[in-house]
Amino acid sequence: MRMKNKVVLITGGAAGIGKATAARFAEEGATVSICDVAQEPGERAAKSLGAEASFYRVDVADRQQIQAWVDAVALRHGRIDVLVNNAGILRDSQLVKVKDGALIGEMPEAEFDLVISIDLKGVFNCAQAAAPYMIRQRRGVILNASSIVGIDGNIGQTNYVAAKAGVIGMTKVWARELGRYGIRVNAIAPGYTATEIFQSIPQKFLETVTARTPLGRWAQPRDIANAYLFLASDEASFITGVVLRVDGGIVVGT
Repeated sequence: MRMKNKVVLITGGAAGIGKATAARFAEEGATVSICDVAQEPGERAAKSLGAEASFYRVDVADRQQIQAWVDAVALRHGRIDVLVNNAGILRDSQLVKVKDGALIGEMPEAEFDLVISIDLKGVFNCAQAAAPYMIRQRRGVILNASSIVGIDGNIGQTNYVAAKAGVIGMTKVWARELGRYGIRVNAIAPGYTATEIFQSIPQKFLETVTARTPLGRWAQPRDIANAYLFLASDEASFITGVVLRVDGGIVVGT
């Protein structure tokens, strides 16, 4: 019961890593509020977390929606102890694509902007809304979802890599700015993880990633959730400004 009497906010909590993280925190006694754009899956996920859990339909790119969610949870429970900025999307394509010397494709500007608005600005929106509550409490934890590709880079992911590298930068800034108030800020950099989209991934790619991972398997969502739980707990009370890779030892591109 490491999170007993703690109020935890988790974005993107309707599925995948976010859902597993919400379940893991609830198991350890937390009161969990999740947000997501997926209404029905979000409601089902919250229902499984206990009577005090809640779901709010929120687009993290919309600051007003975020503020309303954070304010509502704080009003209901009187505090906010942990924020897990998990929500994110992918829109992969190469910067430019050339065949026989001719330009045949490029990453659409709209898809670059969309990923940045959710995966980077969404993290900013949530942290800026939650931090004042934590400052008044003189205590809190903010955990941000980066990625191993935010560290190593990856072909075809200019927008995603830019966002996840930006998350690392913001994490380090906030650790410095908010530490004086007793607030710790860290990031998780997950490796390839077997979420719901796992079934649609080509078998050849699954085998390639597995072969390049020293531990010989993909991460399970619970592996990432356990890392979030550790960093949120008092066991990590002197850890801030770090990026924890949870990747089975893989290095992207090798």
